Amino acid sequence: MNKIGFFRSIHFKFALIFVLLIVLAMQIIGVYFVRELEKSLVDNFNSSINRQISLLTFSLSEELAKKRPAEDGDTKTQDLSRVVSSYAKGDIQEVQVIDPNDDMKVIATSNSASDNIINKKTTDVRLKNAAINYGSQNSDFSAKPEVLFDPNTQNRVRVSTAPIRDKNNGSLAGIVYVEASMESVFAQMRNINGILAAGTGIALIFTAGVGILLARTITRPLSDMRKQALELAKGNFGRKVRIYGNDEIGQLALNFNHLTEELEEAHAQTDGERKKLASVIANMTDGVIATNRKGEIILVNDPAASLLNVSRETALSMKITTLLDIEEEVQFDDLIESQEPLLLDFSSDEKPLILRVNFSVIVKEHGGFIEGLIAIIYDVTEQEKIDEERREFVANVSHELRTPLTTMRSYLDALAEGAWEDKEIAPQFLNVTQTETERMIRLVNDLLNLSKMDSRDYRIKPDWINFTVFFNKIIDRFEMTKSQNVTFKRDIPAEDLYVDIDTDKITQVLDNIISNALKYSPEGGKLTFKVKVFREEILISIQDEGVGIPKDSVKKIFDRFYRVDKARTRKLGGTGLGLAIAKEMIEAHSGEIWAESKERRGTTIFFTLPYNPDQEDDWE
Repeated sequence: MNKIGFFRSIHFKFALIFVLLIVLAMQIIGVYFVRELEKSLVDNFNSSINRQISLLTFSLSEELAKKRPAEDGDTKTQDLSRVVSSYAKGDIQEVQVIDPNDDMKVIATSNSASDNIINKKTTDVRLKNAAINYGSQNSDFSAKPEVLFDPNTQNRVRVSTAPIRDKNNGSLAGIVYVEASMESVFAQMRNINGILAAGTGIALIFTAGVGILLARTITRPLSDMRKQALELAKGNFGRKVRIYGNDEIGQLALNFNHLTEELEEAHAQTDGERKKLASVIANMTDGVIATNRKGEIILVNDPAASLLNVSRETALSMKITTLLDIEEEVQFDDLIESQEPLLLDFSSDEKPLILRVNFSVIVKEHGGFIEGLIAIIYDVTEQEKIDEERREFVANVSHELRTPLTTMRSYLDALAEGAWEDKEIAPQFLNVTQTETERMIRLVNDLLNLSKMDSRDYRIKPDWINFTVFFNKIIDRFEMTKSQNVTFKRDIPAEDLYVDIDTDKITQVLDNIISNALKYSPEGGKLTFKVKVFREEILISIQDEGVGIPKDSVKKIFDRFYRVDKARTRKLGGTGLGLAIAKEMIEAHSGEIWAESKERRGTTIFFTLPYNPDQEDDWE
């Protein structure tokens, strides 16, 4: 997670809020204070000037009321100039006296540099308007002053006029014109504004410091909780948030610590369940595949990867329809909607492989939203093989029983229709019926033997016998009863070979093998019987010189009802179960049985029996 800069932190924001509040408050206070102060100073300035103007008009009226000779005009001007000069000090810059009764001539001025305007007619419109106004009303109040901007001095100047009344009759004796500089007022305002700005700056500095300290008291617990949240994200539940007080933030920190404890417990439970689930999935013999809602694989266990012959890394980058090689027939949405199991054939030349895939939809607990799909893969190769063998077995049994029954029914029908009266045909029909009956009896007996061997309670009854003597007796029996011109050759050791076997079962095995060898041996052929002794077993082989077995059928001759030449086998009375029974019996003795053959050169059947010469010595 990126580190938060100071200017983006809540600490800075709190301090900035305090500073902005102070600035706003100072601005509001400053505007109101400056406006009111300026109004007060201007009012005081105007009051002061008005008082001076009142005194000035009174003094001027006294001077104008003095009796002077008519020709003594200069003395009058000097007296008036002396009076106005005494008032032209401080804020008052210039005072002029105008005689409205003598064509608006200037009769006195406080500015010595303006002596040239004395006794000259004024052109100031304000004075002319004042003379008209003052002459038409008997009032001592001055006209409203005006504030002008002096372009030369860049100062504001207050310009006002006032009437000078005659003491005797109150008529207008003159007009006084006063210019007063207001720069002292605005200079004072500038000083006050500077002081206010400096105070505001000092207040902002102290406020910012206090705001930072105050913000720190608020943000420190929050910053601590942020660090705690980062540690929680990393899985560290040992850290606790420090509690600084019992206020709302303190309560929040307390609840945060409680939340940490709850999360730690929940995480421990979830982690335990996850490990259990991972262990279950990893140790399942069946394959498990999980996808997201887009059909992309997000989980695959080792059995699934092994069954599909793909690495987990490769599978995680594929879609389930691609991995199962069904994308051309079925879409992912179809799997979600139907959830029907699929039977897939992944067989190769090396080995067969049939897989059944069951599907289950992952649905979100709240809202029913589909989040993905779970596929369970089962290896049903053996089951399918067993089912196929069962179906084939039932079909073969039905066929093997139907054939002799059909034959018997045909001959019996013929006999019932009168053929029994024919002394030549009747015996033949009865002989065929008897032969087929015996064949069915042999078939049923073979089926019973297989059924016993398939049952769980099947047991052999072993006994210690001399296999050399035992094997020779069986060969002697066949040699005496044979009907073909077949030579028997024996390659059997002369010494005694004691083995622990069930003689009835091994006798049946040898009878089946030797009978088959005689059936398929040509006239003048030879049967070879061999016994080889090894350390832990003896190897018995019976070889004929018959037609042989095709290469692709050699491994199948021990399957039930399998025949290489079905027509010839049925003609010779075989049931197709002899070698299957022999295989079951040899395996019950912990031995092995197999065949080797070449077409037109004969077949050899091999089987082994356990042999322990040490036990033989003990038995003796």
